Amino acid sequence: MAYLYLALAIGAEVTATFFLTLSDGFTRRLPSCVTVVGYLTAFYALSQALRTIPTGVAYAIWSGVGTVAITIVSWIWLGQKLNLAAVGGMVMIIAGVMVMNLCSGTSGHG
Repeated sequence: MAYLYLALAIGAEVTATFFLTLSDGFTRRLPSCVTVVGYLTAFYALSQALRTIPTGVAYAIWSGVGTVAITIVSWIWLGQKLNLAAVGGMVMIIAGVMVMNLCSGTSGHG
């Protein structure tokens, strides 16, 4: 269940960040409201995930997957450019999260 909360936190944070761009500095009401609700949802869900998942692991997954996801969303829907360096950086982010989770021994509470 904790990883479902973490997935919800990631999805809500990516949604909130996307709508933050659309809010035009909080001057547009609907995107601004989606942003606020999205961030509140993200932090609530992350807090629930942290009841079981160690903080370092949860944050690595949340920030790493969130960074890659918002980059892809921005590329698809906002036309932001991705070059080879950006793609390489995203691959390294995901690799780092995987190494941390699978090989470093940080996935336990002890």
